[in-house]
Amino acid sequence: MHKPLIAGNWKMNTTVDQGAQLVMKLRELLKGIQDIEIVIAPPFTSLQHLNFLLADTAIKLSAQNLFWEKNGAYTGEVSGEMLRAVGCEYVIIGHSERRRYFGETDETVNKKILAALREGLKPIVCVGETLEEREAGRPVEKVSAQVRSALNGLGPGMVKDLVVAYEPVWAIGTGRNATPSQAEEVHDSIRELLYEEYGMAAVNDMRIIYGGSVKPTNIDSLMAQPNIDGVLVGGASLNAEDFARIVKFEKSPER
Repeated sequence: MHKPLIAGNWKMNTTVDQGAQLVMKLRELLKGIQDIEIVIAPPFTSLQHLNFLLADTAIKLSAQNLFWEKNGAYTGEVSGEMLRAVGCEYVIIGHSERRRYFGETDETVNKKILAALREGLKPIVCVGETLEEREAGRPVEKVSAQVRSALNGLGPGMVKDLVVAYEPVWAIGTGRNATPSQAEEVHDSIRELLYEEYGMAAVNDMRIIYGGSVKPTNIDSLMAQPNIDGVLVGGASLNAEDFARIVKFEKSPER
């Protein structure tokens, strides 16, 4: 049984002061929780300041992106070493918004994963199909191809800290979410792929989480699925009460 991971992706929202106010609310609402791994991913500008505010809490810090080079003439980019220096433990890689608006590909996602692991960061790797691909009956095919590409060049010892986030593109920010059974089908296929590639050790170590319009109203049914190990939350993570309710999901007897 995997320790559930609940991560909040703030995207391009909150100033430093707004982020601090949100964190102070979360500190109170999530005090004492130990059986859930809680992660927030604020904008780059807030990471260092919020790291200080999280110092005596169980809430961990993630970045929303990184570049694959350690340093150099790459204006506007941020390296894994820089992220570690400001307290990040996780980094989100390959979000569909990065793929859609900024030209990220399966190949660049793979390079970023390798860079993150070299710097001791834990990648949260996003995969997911478009509405057209789902309607064509190809969600598992598309997601499997993305996962295989993401894992290219990673040996068995390198994948234990990697998290796969299944986020159907058609559900992100739309208010629509995959049904628990739709999400479970894809999660099960990812788990099977991991077993084929790396054996039971990877199945035991790696977590597969769901993202795409996760809300307090659907978290319990999602987390009741046997292959959903957590969630990546977008808009609802900007509301302290909503995010706290998601973290405090109602556990099924199996969990």
